[in-house]
Amino acid sequence: MRSNRLLGSALIEHNLVKFEDLEAANERLLEIATTGDLRRSSVLSVLVYEKKVLTEEALLHHVVDDHGVSVIDLRTYDVPENVRRELDLEACWATWSVPFDHEEDFHFVATAYYLSSAVRSFWEKKLGGQIIWQATTMDIIADFIDRTHL
Repeated sequence: MRSNRLLGSALIEHNLVKFEDLEAANERLLEIATTGDLRRSSVLSVLVYEKKVLTEEALLHHVVDDHGVSVIDLRTYDVPENVRRELDLEACWATWSVPFDHEEDFHFVATAYYLSSAVRSFWEKKLGGQIIWQATTMDIIADFIDRTHL
């Protein structure tokens, strides 16, 4: 929930959504959260797919233009076996992020929640070392998680 709350605050701070839209999305998110469905418990999903007040394209453009993060499409990425074994499914769904590779002291993490400082902080603590962040969509994150846990 913290990752969703901080993402929502950042979306307002960067003028990507209005406060009223975020309030409505948070109410809907609470309803979804009671079902225990981690895959659907996303304020971004509610804003993009249900409320339709934000597009992932606009969010990606903002993250690229204002934060210097590049975009990645993992749909054809061959996941290394060591990454596959160590993937924390619950953490990935909760943060809408996936560590997809590791080279020496560098971890590569794709995320749909880059603007959430809680997400970045969580992965920095969990992985240690330097993180190279890549922005992506929720669909690509979901596809990656599904492919790695077949």
